[in-house]
Parts: sequence; structure tokens; C-alpha cells
Amino acid sequence: MNKLILMGRLTRDPEIRYGGPNNTCIARFSLAVDRRYKREDGPAADFFNCTAFGRTGEFIEKYLQKGTKVVLDGEMQNNNYQNRDGQMVYGFQVIVNNIEFAESKKAAEERQEESTRQQDIGADGFAPVPDEMQEELPFN
Repeated sequence: MNKLILMGRLTRDPEIRYGGPNNTCIARFSLAVDRRYKREDGPAADFFNCTAFGRTGEFIEKYLQKGTKVVLDGEMQNNNYQNRDGQMVYGFQVIVNNIEFAESKKAAEERQEESTRQQDIGADGFAPVPDEMQEELPFN
């Protein structure tokens, strides 16, 4: 049996293309999945390359973007090839069978707003002062 279930966030916007005899939608994306136990010296997440076809790919194209939290079920597939030097390169990808949202739209919007606010605050915890106001500051 080859079945896995993953929950995580898209690390980038999906790459979409159409191909094959029926002009089928093919969606490719990467999913970051948090590890249950975090090590101080290692990564806190694993990253999975995922591919979806047909109607599932169309759903991904229409509704998913970087940062969206999803739950999916799929199958692990080898993605091995021989490189130009003649060496075998071993890899794998997840073929997505089903995918669903794992957070509400409201929670996603709140997360995006918080992320935007964090980007506006500098490393010292204060918002940056525009250059034209620098002269007016009393402590310059």
C-alpha cells in the first residue's frame, strides 16, 4: 500500500501547465510540513514536492497560493534519473489524489495581515522613519 497524508503550507505559488492528449491541468508545488519534534541543530520542517493532475490541479490553480495551509492525501512516487555525468540521482514526489483547506479564509487573512505588519517593523522593534522626517527628530 502506498498512501500518505500531509498537512502543511505551500512554500511558493503553484506552477501550472496544461499538457497531454486531453490538455490536462498539471499543478506542481512544494509543501512545508512541520516536524513533530524539533531539534536545535536541524530543520523544523520537511519539504515535499507535489504534483496534481486534472480537476485537482484546476482546484489548486484557482484557490491555492504561497502560504495556504492544506491537508492532502496522495502517493509517493520515485523520481529517479541519470544526470549528465552518468550518476543516478534519487528523488521522490507526492502525487496528490485529494486536497482540502486546513484553515478558514478568515484565519488566512489574519495571518497575512500579521505578516505584513511584521514586515513594516524594523529589527529594533520600531517602524522605520521616512528619510524626509529624519531632520525633525529631537534625538538626531
